[in-house]
Amino acid sequence: MEYRRLGKTGLMVSEIGFGGEWLERHEESESVELLKYAHRQGINILDCWMPDPKSRDIIGKAIEEDREGWIVQGHIGSTYQGGQYTRSRDVEQCRIAFEDLLKRLRTDYIDLGMIHYVDLEKDWELVSHAGPYQDYVMELKAKGIIRHIGLSTHNPDIAIKAAESGLVEMILFSVNPAFDLMPPTDDIEDYFENRYAEDLNGVDPVRVRMYKICEQQDVGITCMKPFAGGRLFDAGRSPFGIALTPVQCIHYALTKPGVASVLCGYDTPDQVDAAVGYETASDAEKDYATALAKAPKHTFTGGECTYCGHCKPCPAEIDIAMVNKLYDLAVMQEETPQSLRAHYLDLEHHAGECIGCKGCESRCPFGVKVAERMNRTKELFGL
Repeated sequence: MEYRRLGKTGLMVSEIGFGGEWLERHEESESVELLKYAHRQGINILDCWMPDPKSRDIIGKAIEEDREGWIVQGHIGSTYQGGQYTRSRDVEQCRIAFEDLLKRLRTDYIDLGMIHYVDLEKDWELVSHAGPYQDYVMELKAKGIIRHIGLSTHNPDIAIKAAESGLVEMILFSVNPAFDLMPPTDDIEDYFENRYAEDLNGVDPVRVRMYKICEQQDVGITCMKPFAGGRLFDAGRSPFGIALTPVQCIHYALTKPGVASVLCGYDTPDQVDAAVGYETASDAEKDYATALAKAPKHTFTGGECTYCGHCKPCPAEIDIAMVNKLYDLAVMQEETPQSLRAHYLDLEHHAGECIGCKGCESRCPFGVKVAERMNRTKELFGL
């Protein structure tokens, strides 16, 4: 298993994580063993947004033998009222639910205290300004009950506001190639429409900006819904008209700036193996780019670099995807930060070494003018 730094939290999280949403569907002992099995495969981060007692009890029993070895995302505002999930900003309800989370998880702290499910502008205004809800979050942080503050959202406009606010250190965001086509919306159901608009093409510009801002602000991203609820595995339900594999979907998410871990849902150990298999998969098995570029519907053309690495190998041994990423981050700002310049200079090979063969362009499924970008990067960084 490979591990990545989760932004300014400094936590090293497994590239493949565990989304706990389906645990309640199985016998308790079966789900406890599933979590333990995932941990043995190197998975060390899990998300517990679910308020139901069964899911929380399962996680508590699974992690108690190695609590320090798990990084837990626990949500503030996911409550259980009248026997059902209710998102709430009522502090008393949030307190009851969060104290229940600690008790059932058999722990006295949560690594990532998540401001739960903020998709509406008015909700962002509520949680991001001083008031009872934010006071409660800050109280938990001051007491060390939560180690870091995060936020979950499906709306890239909200994610941008959160990343730029200084309030949060990481974001839980829905990342997959289908959702990335869509412009911002505050209704999650829009992402699951049977058909998308025919003029959608490539990653929506707001999402492109969101990923870059998270990387720029050092706000780490953990990914939910990487398979779009399984629809990307089914050509009939996929908006692209083709089926992708778990490995392709995971690689898509992990190539996005700021992304540290992909939280998959699992029913069986075989599904854990399929996700963890990403770590030993070949470049051909990870290649989502060719599949999307050749898809009959909604292809990812338009010349925007997705950092997929499909341009390799470079005869000058330039890491083209990384050079492109650093260039894109640099041009977002009036003046290139010294830290970003230092990162570029630390690369073993630089854009100025490009020989202009354009072999990379012939391999790029998305029509990126790599040679032109290398020239612009050389002019920007002087190397």
